[in-house]
Amino acid sequence: MARNDDTYSSRQETSAKAKQAQLARAKALAPANSPGFAERQAERRAVAEARAVRKSEADARKQAELVRKAEEKKEALLAAEREKNAAKLAAEAEEAQRVADAIALKAKQKAGRDAKYKARQERRDQRRK
Repeated sequence: MARNDDTYSSRQETSAKAKQAQLARAKALAPANSPGFAERQAERRAVAEARAVRKSEADARKQAELVRKAEEKKEALLAAEREKNAAKLAAEAEEAQRVADAIALKAKQKAGRDAKYKARQERRDQRRK
């Protein structure tokens, strides 16, 4: 059987060297070291900024649309209220006109009755003379 002469410190040394080698390979393969990395990053940042601008513009348009719709709704409610008030006033005016017409009719009928009565009285007074 072969004897394993590795001591604890030699195993630690070997492990540390392996880790250093692995780290060196990873740094060598890192995308930050590639020649076009900075250009790609700048392009990504530009795209992200453009996206943020478009989003803020869309949010502003959406907010403006909400304000416009709220104004339209307010105007519609006011118009409906005015229309309701106009209909109420028209109904009241119609009722007042109907009452006035009824009073005028009663006055006309009374005047007719009074004229008949006066004519009857005059005929009676003519016969008595």
